[in-house]
Amino acid sequence: MSVQQHVEALRAKHAVLEDAIEIENARPHPDDVRLHELKREKLRIKDEISTIESHAVA
Repeated sequence: MSVQQHVEALRAKHAVLEDAIEIENARPHPDDVRLHELKREKLRIKDEISTIESHAVA
């Protein structure tokens, strides 16, 4: 898998997590623990994308 393909896969996962967060927030009683886990994973993926991109430019 190339670096670009890896970044694209991470972006796809990031989008799926964003959708899951929106769905959870739309529930009458969102699960705060689940939201926290989703947001933490989304941030981890965002950080990984940033790290990969910063190393690719350098």
